Amino acid sequence: MEILKCEGVRKIYDSGNHPVVALDRIDLSVEKGEFVAIVGASGSGKSTLLHILGSVDRPTEGRVVIEKTDISSLNRTQAAVFRRRKVGLVYQFYNLIPTLTIRKNILMPLLLDKRKPNQEYFEQIVNSLGIADKLEFLPNQLSGGQQQRAAVARALIYRPALLLADEPTGNLDQRNSKEIIDMLKFSNRNLKQTILLITHDERIALEADRIVTIEDGHIISDRKRG
Repeated sequence: MEILKCEGVRKIYDSGNHPVVALDRIDLSVEKGEFVAIVGASGSGKSTLLHILGSVDRPTEGRVVIEKTDISSLNRTQAAVFRRRKVGLVYQFYNLIPTLTIRKNILMPLLLDKRKPNQEYFEQIVNSLGIADKLEFLPNQLSGGQQQRAAVARALIYRPALLLADEPTGNLDQRNSKEIIDMLKFSNRNLKQTILLITHDERIALEADRIVTIEDGHIISDRKRG
């Protein structure tokens, strides 16, 4: 079942007399349950695409449909609500709230929506990510790898339609990088989570089931592994 569809997506940044075309007529379809890596050099447009898919930014032209909702037509408030409920975002630098415990950081999307957490699902996530004993700690009391696990847990807590990970291992050493990728694979296979992973590291991309390569705002390759 198709969960994401991009049709003719263009993003043009106006910089005076020299507009910059970051994305040029991107067409992309993702099925529910896929683990897709989007790769490309710095400046290729991959992070711009992620921001548009996450409704953080809007395309100049074209449309993006997630679970039958055209997110490119949403206003800022509608986009924020959709993002909170349907899109999990994991960034390189964790973005945890430093004054809140790990428990509250993970539950924040549900608290903003005034929703009660499913305790069984919460425990499944924190146990599988190995942070069940860190829930009452503050972020600065955890290692970088543990903070990134908490960020992944926060992105998974409301069972988003789509999990978008933007260079999630870029700030981690090799061991912690492997652990984060293994956790994303676990959530994909065991929690049936659809994942789009943005990376410039082809070794990490090879962990995904499908690799989409972007160059100069164009998709130049789209291949399934195996």
